[in-house]
Amino acid sequence: MLDDETARFVPTGFSIDSRTISRGDLFIALAGEQVDGHRYVLEVFDKGACAALVVHKRLPFANDLGAHAGRLLFVENTACAMQQLAARVIAKWHRPVIAVTGSAGKTTIKDLTAEVMSVAGRVLKSHGNLNTSYGLPLTVSRMITDGAAPGDFDYAVLEMGMSSYGEIARLTDMAPPEVGIVSNVGTAHIEFFGSLKAIARAKAEMVAGVRSGGTAVLNADDPLVWEMRSLRDDLGIISFGIDAAADVTAGEIIVEDNLSATRFVLKTPHGSSEVKMQMIGRHNVYNALAAAAAGCCFGLSSEVIAQRLDRAVATKMRGELIRFHNGVSVIDDTYNSNPQALMLAVRAISGAKGFRRRIVVAGEMLELGELGPQLHRDCGSQIASLGIDRLIGVRGQAAQIVEGAIQNGMKQEQAIFFETPDEAAASLIEEAASGDLILVKGRAVRTERVIEALREEFKPRPLDGICSTTFATSCSIGNTRHECRC
Repeated sequence: MLDDETARFVPTGFSIDSRTISRGDLFIALAGEQVDGHRYVLEVFDKGACAALVVHKRLPFANDLGAHAGRLLFVENTACAMQQLAARVIAKWHRPVIAVTGSAGKTTIKDLTAEVMSVAGRVLKSHGNLNTSYGLPLTVSRMITDGAAPGDFDYAVLEMGMSSYGEIARLTDMAPPEVGIVSNVGTAHIEFFGSLKAIARAKAEMVAGVRSGGTAVLNADDPLVWEMRSLRDDLGIISFGIDAAADVTAGEIIVEDNLSATRFVLKTPHGSSEVKMQMIGRHNVYNALAAAAAGCCFGLSSEVIAQRLDRAVATKMRGELIRFHNGVSVIDDTYNSNPQALMLAVRAISGAKGFRRRIVVAGEMLELGELGPQLHRDCGSQIASLGIDRLIGVRGQAAQIVEGAIQNGMKQEQAIFFETPDEAAASLIEEAASGDLILVKGRAVRTERVIEALREEFKPRPLDGICSTTFATSCSIGNTRHECRC
């Protein structure tokens, strides 16, 4: 029925946001907890929407729309209908889909993979971290809005997240990947699963969803990921890693003292090449290796892959390096946080040389369930062992980060807790001095306000270096609020 109905219209794209509707869009009225898109149907028609996908019982005034009434498409569930439309667009496309999942680094891997694959053709990629059953259809709609036809794209690189069993399976049903990447398994969302093995089972839905004859790209250094290689016997396996033997690996890893770049030798089945990435840390080398492995699936040489990795730049708030006029340097990694992500970022700065002090501002991490207090304490203990000079915890269970650091030998005057990000920002503004390096990590407790305050007080210099860490958080989509998954 949906096929017959939509055939009456030729939309230029999908939209679920009445504020940004474009002429010719198909408006999909989603019902959120706070706002119902059905309230905006008349508004989107006035703005030029070609049609609206609605649920009849949520639109009792349908007969009052006059001439617009003929442009209503009635379905039982608008979210499911949107997903069906996206699946049909992909099914008619006949081009390779590369899908990415993992507890940390998905968005960076997605961006790096898109950069690598751009040498082979035009690439559609997920916008930001729109990695849910709401976000993926919006990405697919860009096949229409960004090009004359879906065929104008040669590859799609899609991020797929989850917070429950079955979510990744639904996404791979919508967009079956030719190549499926699983980066790692960590404690993000462990509140909903209870154990790392349970999280791994949910992530393994990526391998289950790869097209027969396709390829799974797996992290050989993560035991829970590497176990997934035995799930299918009809797939190719390409491994990446640094410590274990792998198809795609890195040697001679060097982070430049000023944190402007990370150098390493990329080793692939198609040769070896030197890479100089504008991102810092061993974790970003892993992200680059995952992207390189995807490129290898399509026969790209190490030289071509290295050239594209050299060109890649970071996404805002994912380890963005900001240098201020007063000599203070800040790494803005406030996009999101979880224990694994926090410690990857801390390790990235722990060996940095040429700085007066290395300061960590760590916000409370959510969705950790009963394990939350202990996981926060464990992070604090590790931060102390890495020789960080100053620790500032912000809100709630971040007090346990401070507690764990002090228990492991950090002096009490080095570790402090604030209940609000504004208090933390005021303390930093008072004490920060030339040569200090400050890592600000977290989003759930609005630690980005610390960055905003430092920008206002210290004034950034022109950007001369970028680094990146990537972890998903919640985002606003259309007139409702949905969760982007890890």
